[in-house]
Amino acid sequence: MPGSENEPAAPGARVLVWDLPVRLGHWLNAALVAACYLSARLTTMIWHEWLGGAVLALVIFRLFWGVWGSESARFRTFLAPPRLAWQHLRRLFQREPDHWAGHNPAGGWMVLLLLLLLLGETMSGLYVNNDVANESSLTEIVPAGLSNAITAAHVVLWWTLAGAVGVHVAVIILYAVFKRQDLVGPMLSGMKTLAAPCPRPRPAPIRRAALLLLLSLAMSLALAWVV
Repeated sequence: MPGSENEPAAPGARVLVWDLPVRLGHWLNAALVAACYLSARLTTMIWHEWLGGAVLALVIFRLFWGVWGSESARFRTFLAPPRLAWQHLRRLFQREPDHWAGHNPAGGWMVLLLLLLLLGETMSGLYVNNDVANESSLTEIVPAGLSNAITAAHVVLWWTLAGAVGVHVAVIILYAVFKRQDLVGPMLSGMKTLAAPCPRPRPAPIRRAALLLLLSLAMSLALAWVV
């Protein structure tokens, strides 16, 4: 990519907005969540626990990456004031160019919501106590009544997560139809054509991503299988 890091990009320039860790994490999470649902339906609970642990590791990593990752991945760069997010949603059906080098004001809040729901779903799964899974790694450290309540919350969180994913997909389709904005392509290639001058997002080193991923895997393993 021509130009130095954080150099302003001219209108019409192709800019790297999503780094490899963000893109891989996004699609792996989507696949793993679908696999978690399938494993629960098939009552293959050993697989369900391993898949849930993998999702937890990816969520922890994304939270770390939101603090120490590439510029476009950091929470401080894409969590806009709620007023701006609402103003953006009011123009949902208006055709307009995409000039955000990253998440738009509403999309940033959706990302945070999905991450929190995934975190709540995977963490509640560690306390599940039911006739199918028997018990999880942390079930015995809480009273039976609390474990039962968390088990019920695990189900509620799942359907809330499924609804949020449905809204997420629907909005992507609406953007393609009404705004003529492709949100899927950049999450595959990492590149976006900007409609307005914008600083190029500063990427973080891949070695930092590798270290944070190892830490995330260790934390997930400690919670799911060592504790």
